[in-house]
Amino acid sequence: MNSAKRISFSGRVQGVGFRYTTKQLALGFDIVGSVRNQEDGTVELEVMGDAEEVNEFITEIVEESELAGLIKEHRIWDIDELVNCRGFTIAN
Repeated sequence: MNSAKRISFSGRVQGVGFRYTTKQLALGFDIVGSVRNQEDGTVELEVMGDAEEVNEFITEIVEESELAGLIKEHRIWDIDELVNCRGFTIAN
């Protein structure tokens, strides 16, 4: 079953390679989506795939990756399926 999520990360998440590292982590999962910096200093991630893959990807970021120590807080929302999304990209 497909799952689509939006995650907002706050903390020391801009200017530290967060988006690039997230994209590299995404290569290990069967997911699509994008990651982008927000004007308020947060990073926003949109991701879609099998529910288990999506959940494992999020867990990898917030608990197991080198990014975990940079994240002060993260919030997750269910969103509509991403349309015409291929691969995983760093968005502007």
